[in-house]
Amino acid sequence: MTAEATRKTACDVTLRIGGEAGQGVNVVSGLLGKALLRQGLHVFTHHDVMSRIRGGHNFSQIRASDVPVMAPAERVDILVCLDENTLRLYEEELDGVIIHDPDWGGPRKGGKSKRLPLSLEKIAKEKGGDARMANTVAAAASLAVLGLSLDPLLDLLGETFGSKGDKVLEGNRACARAGFAAAKDAFEGPRLCAGFEAPPGGKRILITGSEAMAIGALASGLRFYTGYPMSPATAIMEFLASKKDEYGLVIEQAEDEISAVNMAVGASFAGARTLVATSGGGLALMVEGISLAGMTETPLVIIDCQRPAPATGLPTRTEQADLLFVAHCGHGEFPRAVLAPSTAEEAFYLTNKAFYLADKYQTPVFVLGDQFLNDSSWTGEPFGLDRLLADGSVRLSDAELEALSPYAYKRYTLTESGISPLILPGTSRQVVCADSDEHTEEGHITESAEVRRAMVGKRLKKASGLAGEMAPPAVYPEDAAAYTVSWGSTFGAVREAVRLLRDKGLDIGYIHWSEVFPLRTEAVIQAVERGAELVAIENNATGQFARLLRMETGLAVDRRILRFDGRPFTARELTREIEKKRGS
Repeated sequence: MTAEATRKTACDVTLRIGGEAGQGVNVVSGLLGKALLRQGLHVFTHHDVMSRIRGGHNFSQIRASDVPVMAPAERVDILVCLDENTLRLYEEELDGVIIHDPDWGGPRKGGKSKRLPLSLEKIAKEKGGDARMANTVAAAASLAVLGLSLDPLLDLLGETFGSKGDKVLEGNRACARAGFAAAKDAFEGPRLCAGFEAPPGGKRILITGSEAMAIGALASGLRFYTGYPMSPATAIMEFLASKKDEYGLVIEQAEDEISAVNMAVGASFAGARTLVATSGGGLALMVEGISLAGMTETPLVIIDCQRPAPATGLPTRTEQADLLFVAHCGHGEFPRAVLAPSTAEEAFYLTNKAFYLADKYQTPVFVLGDQFLNDSSWTGEPFGLDRLLADGSVRLSDAELEALSPYAYKRYTLTESGISPLILPGTSRQVVCADSDEHTEEGHITESAEVRRAMVGKRLKKASGLAGEMAPPAVYPEDAAAYTVSWGSTFGAVREAVRLLRDKGLDIGYIHWSEVFPLRTEAVIQAVERGAELVAIENNATGQFARLLRMETGLAVDRRILRFDGRPFTARELTREIEKKRGS
């Protein structure tokens, strides 16, 4: 993660597509996002969705730029209205282009927008024979306003609808051509990306955080997935279920999260590479099973896709409020690692690292996502399999197994590192004994005080090894007078805000963690020793990372910028808040 060099952009635009649930908001944003990507732009898409199947107001927002973007923008350049409610919600606050049905009337008093009345459904019926093709008309009209080519969209329609027959495919293509032509003729303003030329180079990918986590698990040798549907984690299970035949996966939708975590512990104990994913409410039900993995020293990877809580909270919104829970959940004391990807690319590589750490240290490892990270679509380079970490298991070799006399294997052998050599049940003449009660080296139940002290010490020794595996935070620059302190999915907005503030002459940088527990603290200690001010930025109400930092170092941040309304930060919002905090 590095700060981008300051440069003028030929194209940095935001499109918002709004409508009711069930109107195909995601269809338009999906087509547009891919069409923009194929024209050489960097694309970032996020969704604002109500927790209902039909009705309400939802929108998807696409930001496209000729430089990398990893956060939403405040300014909306094009608003596509799939219903009248969307028009009325935003018409007075926007000064961009609004595409809407002419039957919904003219602008209200005070509106600054440029209007582009287009009968999306009428065009869809006339050219495609189906009003549902209004989505395609809207996508094509948006490309015309941007001044970009229609060809990538026509190609995408072939890939999307080719299997549905010529009538559906050609109907959608006819709608696209008609929508593009209508917008091109009717819109009189300057094309928003008219000066953009696609750069030469290889292809980029557009992928959600959930897809990246799922692919990271597949690339790590996943064999068994279990979970109970809970947004936003459900997308991980859906993606893996679509690949189960191709990769020989076993996918088990459990009856609840308690069953899911215990299935995962059992499958991992038997030797299967295993994943379980949930959100905070489901994780609350899993804590006894997580402690079971801690006591039996069974590798366990858990993905927690955070959302606002407590209880059901805001099921389709975002928050970073599970950090302290994840860092300490489970009764008793046992080691764990917590990784919090900042982007979809990191979600891929850190999911792989989670499997490596869980196998090597035979302990639970958490990957902390959130609705913003998991449901947003991110532009990135194709993943490099050469960067993957191999199986980290500490196992007895065949020769070592042969050298052991029958019944001599000790599952919990005391070692300097706390890691005991592992063999899988049923794979040799040795018997593997394990127990959820405190146990001896052989795995037999004990109440010996001496053995208890030795076993607790053995398990906790692994914490120092895990700490050595954690990557330090990203620091930019090395000698700023002030630093933002952040973690996880806030990075895109933080990075952009720091760049904007430095362009204005403010001496500020960022310290950002993606591997948050055990916590690497050298960089922030050095910054404080130099006299730097610290401003914590978090999507929660109590500054949980700032509290964790103080617990680990004794250092207190100087200011906090917290957002907990279920929405992500924008860079412009952060620039205002940072300037306000530093001026106070």
